Amino acid sequence: MSCILPTSRLGYLASKNWPPVFLAPALLPYRLTPAAFSTSSPVAQRTPRSKHAPHPNRGVSALRRTGLRHRVEMDKYPLPVPVLDPGKRSKVAVDEKHGLWGFFRPDKKALNTPEETAAFGRPWVVEELRHKSWEDLHSLWWICCKERNLLATQAYERDRLKAGYGEAEILDRNRAVRQTQKAIKHALTERYYAFEDARRVAVVDSEVDLEAEPGTQAYTPIYSDEAALEPDYPANQRASSSIAA
Repeated sequence: MSCILPTSRLGYLASKNWPPVFLAPALLPYRLTPAAFSTSSPVAQRTPRSKHAPHPNRGVSALRRTGLRHRVEMDKYPLPVPVLDPGKRSKVAVDEKHGLWGFFRPDKKALNTPEETAAFGRPWVVEELRHKSWEDLHSLWWICCKERNLLATQAYERDRLKAGYGEAEILDRNRAVRQTQKAIKHALTERYYAFEDARRVAVVDSEVDLEAEPGTQAYTPIYSDEAALEPDYPANQRASSSIAA
């Protein structure tokens, strides 16, 4: 079967022996580019990645056997070989006062017996802590933090070994330490409120200088006891000072 095509498009072909009709598109001098078509909405279309944030696996291909694009440094020295014999291992000197020893008891055991964990006293109460200084409360607070870290280390080791004992004793001791910390916060909160009350009173007191330099006298009484003992001290002022005292 043959057909006749217009000579405007296929002028270079002879007028004889025309190809079949189904081969006509392949003989055209130019090709039609298909238009982009998508059934999805513009909102649901995938947005291209920014050039500043490339794909993490960009440049890696299992077919072409290409690896990572970044440079991998190689050392000329061989890797160390682990020593499996304990007798041939070198001893490492460890400082006895290292801070990590604070996570263990003085005997350096990772896990104590339930009897040893349960041997502790009662927690501190607020009435006892009210008489302590700031330095004592600060030291006691960090002793409690150190004890809680130690108990957490023992709890982790007990779970790792699946010992099955000592959980109740660790929880009781940790609860007592937290009660002590709560009492410390209570005592410090009371001191803070007392300081704020005293500061508000000192603002309106003419005998107190809140802007005094360190090392100078911030309280200057108007009537002193030494002046009241002088002979020429007025009687009315002596009486007023005695009433104020």
